Amino acid sequence: MSHKIRRGRWQVRVDRRRIRVLLIAELANPEWISVPLVGWSHFQALSRVADVHLVTHRRNRENVLARGLREGSDFDSIDTGAVERPLGKIARLLGAGESGGWTTLTALSVLSYYEFERQLWRRYRDRLRAGEFDLVHRLTPLSPTMPSLVAAQCARLGVPFVIGPLNGGVPWPRGFDGARLREREFLTYVRGAHRLLPGYRSTRACAAAIVTASRDTRRQFEPAWRDRTVYIPENGIDPTRFDLQATGEVASPLRVVFVGRLSRYKCPDVLIEAAAPMVREGRMTVELLGDGPFMPALRDQVAREGVGAGVSLPGWVDHRVLKERLVRSHVFAFPSVREFGGAVVLEAMATGLVPVVVDYGGPGELVSERTGFRVPLGSRAQLVAGFRSALERLASEPGRIREVGERARERVLRWFTWEAKAAQMLEVYRWVLERRDRPDFGMPFPDEPEGDAALPGAARSSG
Repeated sequence: MSHKIRRGRWQVRVDRRRIRVLLIAELANPEWISVPLVGWSHFQALSRVADVHLVTHRRNRENVLARGLREGSDFDSIDTGAVERPLGKIARLLGAGESGGWTTLTALSVLSYYEFERQLWRRYRDRLRAGEFDLVHRLTPLSPTMPSLVAAQCARLGVPFVIGPLNGGVPWPRGFDGARLREREFLTYVRGAHRLLPGYRSTRACAAAIVTASRDTRRQFEPAWRDRTVYIPENGIDPTRFDLQATGEVASPLRVVFVGRLSRYKCPDVLIEAAAPMVREGRMTVELLGDGPFMPALRDQVAREGVGAGVSLPGWVDHRVLKERLVRSHVFAFPSVREFGGAVVLEAMATGLVPVVVDYGGPGELVSERTGFRVPLGSRAQLVAGFRSALERLASEPGRIREVGERARERVLRWFTWEAKAAQMLEVYRWVLERRDRPDFGMPFPDEPEGDAALPGAARSSG
């Protein structure tokens, strides 16, 4: 038996007995950003619609305890430091770390993750056998290259195993090899070796549901497994954290903002070059919020272009006050050419800014024709031309900016809040427990509700 409740824009089917979930989120931390914040935010939202027990890494323990969770009854933590410490030394020797080499870090972390799951299974196998949980859901790691040995173990016990949202593997675009090498992404072109890892095939073969967060990731799954895939992007926003909205008349100069690590693949130099003629004319200002290895080169570029009066590079801004900086602007320009998710794009859209992004990877699926501009992927020169064209159009039609920005905000609040994500994931749970057909919310999500397709109960063919 079930009944329906209304939460915001989402109608959620809630079973009288809440689904009991063992949630694996090695990365889940309320005080961090990026994937750890995704893990924590998704866990919190899921806890409001299901009975969720979190298993995370020991490094997250103190911050989780500080949020009022009780260790043992609400969550457990696992320590894999003995394996991680020597791997960390190897990573540093290979030049992988906070400034690049992400593929190398992911490859090395496979060994520590095997240890994480080994300890997890030893701790929970008897409880799973006893039927304490209806299903197991591995939320993080997000990488589709990271196998799970637990998937096969769950299959042997008859416990459904859900994995995802998985995201990653967006190929480096042609013409940007210089950026790839500066990011020390030396393993990118042998990434396919992950198919040889123990547990690779069994993870896919034994998963009851595979949640993919992008079209690129879904294409990495063989056709035999695609009937078990559901599309749900991993990123979301907390409306209470982005409760300010850009309002008022849009007057010249047009204010454009970029947020992100200043690295070559995020292409802040493309934005500076694209905007330079309008900046020199006094029709536009550009603010690049962030820091990174590309900062000195960007300062030199600003001087060369003669745009110092209209282009600012203030450095990092605390994530907790980012919304105050965003609402000062009109347009969010993000020329990154290799972005898996693009959480910052959603954050800018939530404050009512008009996004201008590259139509590649995650951002190209978050932004629609009605809610922003998607510049086709091409050479650097083509990107400069595409961003210049979009910015010129916005500068010449300032009256449209608030209208498009409002539609961007509505799109985020409809599809990309953590509450909406939990409602979507709950329908995946109901599917693997044979309480409904496979859900399909669209790929990418539509702009407007299409009848029942806008609700988490919608069931269409995923193709």
